[in-house]
Formats: sequence, C-alpha cells, structure tokens
Amino acid sequence: MPRLFGSAESNLIFINTMPIGGLGGGNMMYMIITFGAMLLSRWVGAMLNKRFREYSAIPAGLTGREVAEKMLADNGISDVEVISTAGQLTDHYNPRNKTVNLSEVVYNQANAAAAAVSAHEVGHAIQHANAYGALKMRSALVPVVSVSAKWTQYLMMGGMLLMAVAGQLGFWVLVAGVALFAFSTLFSLITLPVEFDASNRALKWLDGSGIMMGEGQAKAKNALFWAAMTYCVAALASVGQLLYWIMRVMAARR
Repeated sequence: MPRLFGSAESNLIFINTMPIGGLGGGNMMYMIITFGAMLLSRWVGAMLNKRFREYSAIPAGLTGREVAEKMLADNGISDVEVISTAGQLTDHYNPRNKTVNLSEVVYNQANAAAAAVSAHEVGHAIQHANAYGALKMRSALVPVVSVSAKWTQYLMMGGMLLMAVAGQLGFWVLVAGVALFAFSTLFSLITLPVEFDASNRALKWLDGSGIMMGEGQAKAKNALFWAAMTYCVAALASVGQLLYWIMRVMAARR
C-alpha cells in the first residue's frame, strides 16, 4: 500500500472556473465529481481505519516483521530488508533500495491486521523480484506523475485564463495540462492490478503458512479489501475528472 497517490483527494484538481462555450452545467458536474469523490474517499478511509483497529485485536502467530521476513525467505528473496517506519498506515515497499517499510504498530505487533499488511507489502517485493509487468509500468510512470502533481493545476488554470486574451495559446496550454493529468489517471488505473495482485499473493501465502486460520484469515482478507478500495476510489475520481476536462477542451475547441 504505497503512500503516494493513495487517496481520491490526492487525485483531484481544484480549479474553480466558469463553463466554456456550450458546456452548460459544467460547474455542477465538476462539483459533483469532486465532492462526491472526497466523501467516498473519507468514508472508505474511515472504514479502513475501523477494520484495522478491530483486526488488531485478533492474535496471529508472528509479528509483522516476522511475517515479512518469513514470507521473503519462503519466496527465495534474500536481498530485501524489513525496516520500521514512523506513522500509521505508512507501510510500503520501496523498490529503489529494496526495503519493506512497516509502520511501527505493524512491525512490532502480532495480529491479523499486522500480518495482512506486512504480507501485502512483501507481495510487492515478490512482484519486483519477478519483474511483474504492471509494477514495471507503474514505476516507469512515477517521474511523469511527480511532474504532473506539481504542474497540472497551474497549466490548467493558466490555460483557462490565457484563453480570454490569447485564445489559441491558452487552448494549447490547457491541452498540455489535461494531457499531463491523463498520466496521473493512467497511474491510478495501473495501480489497481498491482495492489490486487499483491493482496492475492499475500492471502495465498498466509493461507498456506498456517500463521492464521479461520477467523484470522477471513479478517486479513477483509482488511486488504478495504485497503484496495482506497485505490479504486482514487482511480474512479481521477477518471471522472479526466473525462470532465476532456469535455472542457472539446467545448473550448468549438
């Protein structure tokens, strides 16, 4: 569960502009997409936190650190280090230095939530070791998405303002902003198979390892489901806003 671009709100572009041309009701559509995604993101986030608190009370045989180390060893991976990181739900796999970073509570505690999270992050390490295609694509997009996160809103805002005084130039600046935002949307969509695959790897290993049985395994599956839903909401929000801005560009061209 990487920290970057992990919520719907982080994928929203907040630009308050008047509708262009014949795009009646454009602002209303924009507000529905934006605030609908924000509310859905917060609800899913609240459910995720609630489930993790509940499942932290269900014991497991190993701590999060031990789960991660055993899963790595069982998959023949010896060059990945398991380390502790500050914060809550800050767990992630870093492919640059090959580290599984677990939040302090996950790293130190032995419960269903900690086991699910640590196994999921090791799932990403296994993807990396096996050159999983979707993970390679997502990693390749990171530099572009970093630029997009910094400049998209400025290009869109600048394009909208420039169209009032230099129509053609403003139009192409807006197009550049929308094109840059499209990479963020693509990143959100590619993230979905990466996250679901890591969870599937985690659950399959947990099932065969015997660390958790019965209720614990079911709770681990449910915890990872809610974690995956945060990425689904982010992708939905990003697609909705991209379609909206494409409509704005098409209306501006007429």
